Amino acid sequence: MYMTRKEAADLVEGLLTALANVRDVEVAVCPPFTALETVGKLLAKHNIALGAQNCYWEDKGAFTGEISPAFLKDLRCKYCIVGHSERRQYFGETNETVRKKILALYRHNILPIVCIGETLTQREEGQTEEVVLTQLRECLANLPPERVAETTLAYEPVWAIGTGKTATPQQAQEVHALIRAELARLFGQETAEAVRIQYGGSVKPDNIKSLMDQADIDGALVGGASLKVDSFAPIVKFYE
Repeated sequence: MYMTRKEAADLVEGLLTALANVRDVEVAVCPPFTALETVGKLLAKHNIALGAQNCYWEDKGAFTGEISPAFLKDLRCKYCIVGHSERRQYFGETNETVRKKILALYRHNILPIVCIGETLTQREEGQTEEVVLTQLRECLANLPPERVAETTLAYEPVWAIGTGKTATPQQAQEVHALIRAELARLFGQETAEAVRIQYGGSVKPDNIKSLMDQADIDGALVGGASLKVDSFAPIVKFYE
């Protein structure tokens, strides 16, 4: 919940300049609903995609305050984040509601970015594998493999979000490998290899390369560092 339309536009204009020559990394920004149209117009002919931070699972109806995936499609959103840990923590998001949202996004050919991850208490109690794989199974239950292949998963250890703590590259890789193996069991090896698994949790310019060097980390879901050009652009250009 950051940035007015003007602030969002200024940020995106800075990113368009800083990332003008980037071709081999896919980049997307997910501004608040109020800034989607403004940002979308700026991105219309550029190489940065537009995404939303959430949606509802119905196309229309008496659901005051909610945003339909049909509205996001009208704004030319390519992506939508669902199941973010903050949605789960503060707004009662469940694996079942995440699954409903994924299906709604599929109907409109919007690509879901599905967040899963454990809390600090769960990690300390040795429940990481159980929690993460249960979220994965329930969020993706009985979904068509061809659509799952187009879906992005974001592993976000809740204890590393906004805390300054970061999972070590080895800790992150361990969970990403578990996720990939479970995808292969559920949907087949080809689908598992096609799914993009991002890491999210205090990603910064100084840790992005060590994270991206891991075999099963395919990208980053960037939080606080995405709010400034001089921290987000170096993350995108980590390979330089």
